[in-house]
Amino acid sequence: MTSFKQLAITFLSLAVFSCGSNGNSKKSDFSITTNAKKGNISNNKTLNLDIENVKEQTIDSVFYSLDGEPINSGYNLENETLGKHVLEAVVYFEGEKQTTTSPFTILNSELPKVYTYKIINEYPHDITSYTQGLEFYKDTLYESTGQYKESKLRKVDYKTGEILKNINLDDAYFGEGLTVLNDKVYQLTWQKGTGFVYDANTLEKINSFKYGNSKEGWGLCHIDNTIYKSDGTEKIWLLNPDTLTEEDYIQVYTNKGKIVGINEMEWIDGLIYANRYQKDGVAIINPKNGAVIAVVDFTPLKNLVTQHEGLDVLNGIAYNPKTKTIFVTGKRWDKLFEIEIVKE
Repeated sequence: MTSFKQLAITFLSLAVFSCGSNGNSKKSDFSITTNAKKGNISNNKTLNLDIENVKEQTIDSVFYSLDGEPINSGYNLENETLGKHVLEAVVYFEGEKQTTTSPFTILNSELPKVYTYKIINEYPHDITSYTQGLEFYKDTLYESTGQYKESKLRKVDYKTGEILKNINLDDAYFGEGLTVLNDKVYQLTWQKGTGFVYDANTLEKINSFKYGNSKEGWGLCHIDNTIYKSDGTEKIWLLNPDTLTEEDYIQVYTNKGKIVGINEMEWIDGLIYANRYQKDGVAIINPKNGAVIAVVDFTPLKNLVTQHEGLDVLNGIAYNPKTKTIFVTGKRWDKLFEIEIVKE
């Protein structure tokens, strides 16, 4: 116990020392000035940096960093991810050193484009399914549904709506998004901080995993060796497919600000197509920087399904590699729509 106390005291001492100048936690005499207007700057700009010297000390040198990586004034933001970032300046002056930080936000330089769609086919869909996740694997549709005491994972013949295989989640779990990779199904649950892994053929549960910094589970998609996870905020987390740990994240932004409620997702031709909760549309996201490059309004589809008391919003998007088309549905919709995105 004594060793533990000594270790804790040493750690706390180091933490306090690192927060201030020469071991003091006093406010810095310097501040960072930038060309970010009201803290916002577009990613097609260069970031100009300077130091405001409150007490007019003689500055010997200044070292800037962006999220811990060294940069200089005139830094090109083109390759940076969008969203909130932290600038830091370490100022050396008159034999002393002080550190000051400044948050700022990188926005996309372009407005999102507006795409339309056309319906290719309509297929039957279980009207009782509170659809949360949708994905094709070997020409079979995998679906995850939500609501406590109703959540399921199933394999579906999308042409007929026939349920090929179904398992019910424990009543304590609210099912969310899914993705299928290397013969394994990864399924999220909402607020329990737990996801499940199943055999894609039998739907037998083979493992479970805990979330990291993300507090909730919303949507999943994948490409190659990366799984993308949404949590209802503007963040999309990058998961290691072997350990399922959250290794990084992107933030979803437009030229105006962040986009929250990122829900069910699908990887299509190098981009992430994402439902937004309570919005009957899809945001098309550049996974390299989080920029919303386009949106598609699917509102009219809701009028084409059976209208009933439990009818809810659009949710569920899947790309079928065999047909090279996109399929969408909604919560308690009795139709699955095969559509084509029109980009002109």
